[in-house]
Amino acid sequence: MRSELFSAENLEKESAQPGMRLQNSKMLKVELNGEVMARVGSMVAYQGQVQFQALGSGGLGKFLKQKLTGEGVPLMKVSGRGDVFLADFAKDVHVIDLEPGDALSINGSSVLAFDSTLQYDIRMVGGAGMASSSGLFNCVFSGYGRIAITTKGTPVVLSVDAPTYVDPQAAVCWSANLQTGYHRAEQLGLGTLLGRSTGEAFTMSFAGQGFVVVQPSEEPPVMGSGSQEQQGGLLGGLLS
Repeated sequence: MRSELFSAENLEKESAQPGMRLQNSKMLKVELNGEVMARVGSMVAYQGQVQFQALGSGGLGKFLKQKLTGEGVPLMKVSGRGDVFLADFAKDVHVIDLEPGDALSINGSSVLAFDSTLQYDIRMVGGAGMASSSGLFNCVFSGYGRIAITTKGTPVVLSVDAPTYVDPQAAVCWSANLQTGYHRAEQLGLGTLLGRSTGEAFTMSFAGQGFVVVQPSEEPPVMGSGSQEQQGGLLGGLLS
């Protein structure tokens, strides 16, 4: 049987080292010898002795935060020995190595998988207040290990060496040490009064030393259950 389908670039990538690596630009391969955390529903194939256990958003505390904020990652624990292939609607996959002292703030919808050695929490984005219905909360990862993220299309990595402004629905992740803020991108004027709009109601600002990953697509705004006033009151204890 002959076909370009069976070319070397489409064959399974083999490695002697366990862990996660790219099978191709759209698919992650995890050579499993222990456990890894992955987005629920992201498994497209596996070989070997592998078990899958749903974990919600990573524990009761994170589950409650996810319900209130609309942010978080529906997780499953993948354990055993074998090869597991993960993907998310043919989005581009990128693998990031975190080392002690690193911290990454990431949109929960962009998390595909991560090593169980990493710590994970949901935090309010600094400077957001209650002004916008998008991007108020993000997942923050720290510790030592690998995390696989997804983007819709090929992203740009901006070095924040000057004040930087990004559409909050296009911001995938950024250095957690950056100072963030929100402000209205449109000023009240004749165009606004006539019912015209740029479609960019808010932008996110970044300052400090670090990077921001921006995808060439916008995620739809996400709101959790309950009003903003209810969120503000209930999250005081959960996000402290």
